[in-house]
Amino acid sequence: MVRCWKHSENRLEEARCTSTFPHKAFWVSLSASLLLVITVLGLTGHLNLSQPPSQPLQVARITFPDQTGVLVNQSVIVDQQNELVSLSVTSPTNKMSTVLFDIKHGLICYRPVNQDSCFLRKMDQSNYDNVHSLLHESQSQFQLSGNETQRQTEFLGVLAASQVDVSVLEEPLQALCQDRSVHWTTRAEPSKQRLVYFCIDICFPSNICVSVCFYYLPE
Repeated sequence: MVRCWKHSENRLEEARCTSTFPHKAFWVSLSASLLLVITVLGLTGHLNLSQPPSQPLQVARITFPDQTGVLVNQSVIVDQQNELVSLSVTSPTNKMSTVLFDIKHGLICYRPVNQDSCFLRKMDQSNYDNVHSLLHESQSQFQLSGNETQRQTEFLGVLAASQVDVSVLEEPLQALCQDRSVHWTTRAEPSKQRLVYFCIDICFPSNICVSVCFYYLPE
């Protein structure tokens, strides 16, 4: 309320008048605040919708018969968002080796039990074909048939002179091979004079089991 004065011929007359300016300013300020809040909420919702939802990790188990017919369990973790497939292979002595397929970067990393090293190799087409069934299947249990399972053996020679700096590897490989030396490997048939040091057996839902055996190439 604002007091107003008006002049007449003989005297000043006091009159009461009401100013509407403060009232209008309040509503204009309130409307601007609401508009700002709506704009912020709209932008936040748009950003949330534009980001792809994170996909949960899928855990699967592959049961397959070994060479003697005894069933073996192999656990699998599938990260579809980062295109990673990790296989945990348990030895008869209940010690675990890990094989990581990094599909995005085209690499396989082997971390065998009882070894202070990790071993790298580049994926070939057969590797992509084998992990495809794991990457795009949503089942949690795969039962392989002993009569239909195809068994293969791959020999990988360890290039001892080409050790890899762990810090230059991608994060999944760094975490897997922390505090270990990392060496490149190449596929090659060993001669009879070369000793095979260890093997890792891995199986895929396509009824293919691969025994990957490592040996060290001469310097």
